[in-house]
Amino acid sequence: MYPDDESKSQQLYRRALQVLPGGNSRHTVFYAPYPVYAASGRGCRITDVDGVERLDFVCNYSADMHGHSHPEIVAAIQAQAAKVISVGMPTAAEIDLAERICARMPGIDRIRFCNSGTEAVMFALKAARGFSGKPAVAKVEGAYHGSDDGASTSQQPDPARWGDAGAPSSVPLCGASRGAADDMVIIPMNDAGAACAIIEKHRDQLAAVLLDPIVKQLGYEQATPAFLRAIREVTQKHGILLIFDEVYSFRLGYRGAQGATGVTPDITAMGKIIGGGLPVGAVGGRADIMEAVFDPRDGGARVGHGGTFNANPLTMAAGAAAMALLTQSEFDRVAALGERARAGLREAAKIAAVPAMVRGATSMVGLFHLEAGTEMHNYRDMAAVVAGHPEMLQRAYRFFLHMLNNGVLMSPMGFMLLSTAMTESDIDFMLEQALQGMRSLG
Repeated sequence: MYPDDESKSQQLYRRALQVLPGGNSRHTVFYAPYPVYAASGRGCRITDVDGVERLDFVCNYSADMHGHSHPEIVAAIQAQAAKVISVGMPTAAEIDLAERICARMPGIDRIRFCNSGTEAVMFALKAARGFSGKPAVAKVEGAYHGSDDGASTSQQPDPARWGDAGAPSSVPLCGASRGAADDMVIIPMNDAGAACAIIEKHRDQLAAVLLDPIVKQLGYEQATPAFLRAIREVTQKHGILLIFDEVYSFRLGYRGAQGATGVTPDITAMGKIIGGGLPVGAVGGRADIMEAVFDPRDGGARVGHGGTFNANPLTMAAGAAAMALLTQSEFDRVAALGERARAGLREAAKIAAVPAMVRGATSMVGLFHLEAGTEMHNYRDMAAVVAGHPEMLQRAYRFFLHMLNNGVLMSPMGFMLLSTAMTESDIDFMLEQALQGMRSLG
């Protein structure tokens, strides 16, 4: 039973505190009083160092689309490792994965690889600035785009500094450069009128508009069709590039969010799923943009793009295997499981007579301990809801502990992600535990 002062996880945590600040290298995997340490994983199940097995609804925050140690991905990694692991030369594996992604994504004619979603967004912004010669980029208030100084601007803005709702201020994240924030223009989520007015105002300085079509940090708030169409129209009108951050939103459709929404960006940042569970990032886009900024022939590239582990052979092999496994039928099957999970959680809340707002799409599920229908459509809505409902976070943590102690690993904040390793019986098991957990909340 968690927490347990005699557990191996607690012992490891005590060791970790002696060499790692806060005991780890990822804030996202920490929770009090100590995180549970993983020992092994197979399929959709993860076993911790104390031998406790749980269904994994975290999926390494979306990277493990096929669960743990899928035999075909393992075989691809082993075969590549037997040839070459790391090398200062390109390999055929890079071409294989690139061909698969270019064939699949409407907005990607050419692609280059890096090592994380943060890097992917960083190079997308560099590509936009290098192509246009303009300095500024617009992004949605409250949206997460990795740890790059510019992209992290107004990720969690302090209400005392965030400015007017119709024209938000640019607020740097702690530790980020103020100069980088000065080159970021902030727009409100799903307010097409205000967003387009801001873009029009800054059109002569804007290289690009950066959008995530489904913002996890805003409780899986999805960009409305009207918002996306309006942003696409105003960017095309003024020759401003549109960037989609599909590191997470690739789960929205077999061909990504751009395929699902019918809105095609000029540049796309990718990561997570496309690496088969290994570190990966990618920036892709229109051929003319990608070749103008990254092609080293005929005088050299405008934007430098080095990186010792860019397109490393192991990730490329794992990614190609993972993409081959994610067929249209498999995507649709897991999306149906996601709908089963969302519908089941709503029904469980009704049976238990507790407040619950269930959100998400396809294989993404968000459970928030609020009354269904609570207005939460942008960062300011979310901040007001959290401030006005302190019991929500307390209930979320109690629910998380119940699930953790009853065979289900999920995010402490209520996020769940599905993998192709899951079946209907796995979803039903999760729902059984969720009903018990909701009843315990009273």
